[in-house]
Amino acid sequence: MKRQDSVTVRVPGSTSNCGSGFDTLGLALRIYNRLTVTRLADAKTPVSAEGALPASRAPDGAMVEAAAAAFFQKTGQAPFGFSYRIAGDVPAARGLGSSGAVRAGLVAGLNALAGAGLSARQIIELVTALEGHPDNAAAAVLGGFCVSRTSPVNGAYLDCVRIAVPPELAFVVVSPRVEIHTRESRGALPRTLPYFDAVKSINAASFLVAAFATREFRKLRHAVADFMHEPYRLPGIPGGRPAIDAGIAAGALTGWLSGSGSSVLCVCEEPAAAVVRRAMESALKDAGVGCDGSWSLAADNDGLAVE
Repeated sequence: MKRQDSVTVRVPGSTSNCGSGFDTLGLALRIYNRLTVTRLADAKTPVSAEGALPASRAPDGAMVEAAAAAFFQKTGQAPFGFSYRIAGDVPAARGLGSSGAVRAGLVAGLNALAGAGLSARQIIELVTALEGHPDNAAAAVLGGFCVSRTSPVNGAYLDCVRIAVPPELAFVVVSPRVEIHTRESRGALPRTLPYFDAVKSINAASFLVAAFATREFRKLRHAVADFMHEPYRLPGIPGGRPAIDAGIAAGALTGWLSGSGSSVLCVCEEPAAAVVRRAMESALKDAGVGCDGSWSLAADNDGLAVE
């Protein structure tokens, strides 16, 4: 087989946590980045290609280097230099799985170039170790609604139950003009939770998963009630809570803070998506917050693909 010298990987963005499913639940969305990785004959370190994403949306070079180093260490492949180019629509620092998509796409691209033969599970393991949590990693690689299991000892990825999501559901996302980096947002979280806050969160997360598993989506109405992270993160996102509430008032079933934000998301039946989207955009405007983008998205059930 002729060695490939360039490969492009399409990776979906994702929403994670989905309310109380902190560091566990992830759902792939039909918003994509394409990462092209090209082997360089005379270099040993990665370099960025011309014409990639604008600087404001380009990944940190250290992120790319760390992912490449982890790939070569895991596979035992001799390191080689490469250039990379990222194009697409997944916004950075907006809670739509941008870093997970970059890491998963890069690892999958290097895997294809090197012929290393990593499985989807092994790619998720590697990306989880880099991210510190598997929610976006599993969704980016596998697609669908992913419920991930990790080791209670060291947090390593162990397994995932993946549930396909039908196109009848729309995921309406609005992005306030505020950048939220996951590492910084974790600093807002408390070290401990009141016991019954944890109980209420377990109840909400379990019900959400059951509704997706059985496709009883109308039972999602008002079903998301989080006490794990939203009470500590949403106050720092102007317009976030009003946008969710406006979407639900306009006909959405439920809503949540997407990842660590700043995007917020409402789930609705597809015919209501346009009305819900306008209501959420209007709530941001009323709160005096600019909107960096809004989308009405179906779920992606395919995951990453080497094109």
